[in-house]
Amino acid sequence: MIEVLYFAWLRERVGLPRERVETGAATVAGLVEELIARGEGYALAFQDRASLRVALDQEMAEFSSPLAGVREVAFFPPMTGG
Repeated sequence: MIEVLYFAWLRERVGLPRERVETGAATVAGLVEELIARGEGYALAFQDRASLRVALDQEMAEFSSPLAGVREVAFFPPMTGG
């Protein structure tokens, strides 16, 4: 099981701040494909992956990163300074 966290507008589109997911995906991209298959809110949240960032166990990662041994995946939009 992997804990998946959603931040900012991803949380609004998915409708959850977090959930535990059973996955067979080998990479973050594979996990995203599984999530998209869950429904329209997920599809909307992940429609533009270029505008998303991902962290694995609180360390920045890529969508091609492997999930082996990962306990937490967080998805969020890019941060802006101000």
